[in-house]
Amino acid sequence: MKTIIAASSNAHKIKEIQAIMSKFRMQVVSRDEAGVPAFEIEEDGETFEENSLKKASEIMKITGQITIADDSGLMVDYLGGAPGVYSARFAGEECDDTKNNNKLLTLLKGLSPKEKTAKFVSVITLMFPDGTAIVARGECKGRIIDTPTGENGFGYDPLFVPDGYDKTFAQLSEDEKNAISHRAKALEKLEILLREREGFNEGNC
Repeated sequence: MKTIIAASSNAHKIKEIQAIMSKFRMQVVSRDEAGVPAFEIEEDGETFEENSLKKASEIMKITGQITIADDSGLMVDYLGGAPGVYSARFAGEECDDTKNNNKLLTLLKGLSPKEKTAKFVSVITLMFPDGTAIVARGECKGRIIDTPTGENGFGYDPLFVPDGYDKTFAQLSEDEKNAISHRAKALEKLEILLREREGFNEGNC
């Protein structure tokens, strides 16, 4: 079984990724488990694709092994796609989820529900030692509500109601969210792209 190094230390993300990669006889381990020195990768790209590729590339250069990285965030139509790649630091470098959510609500105050459409985006990059990469993008569309609702999830989840639902991401169970989330859709696309890649067949890698 081949080992894939995750550019993240987030156990939840790694669990989701492992569910797909195990089909290709690949074991996903965190950068910490792989012994990657602790350092911050500057996410200075203008797109999720650029940031995801940079994170995968930086870790691959250190380990020399197949690396997988995710970059994700919220895009609000009324704000021209903001906060986008700045989702985690929307209210400033020293912000937290509450400050980010409050800033978003302030900017959207007084708008009708139809004006508050948005989408969560996830871009996953799988990079190989030869420098080639597979990039998969997933999106989950929905709308922003006026009051944070729900105790699950993190980030903007309490404000985001996905299309076809009357609950926020933070009100859905983990299984419900994982079935429709932007990251789940990116992983589904990644699985399709892997099957199309020569030499990557289920159980035969």
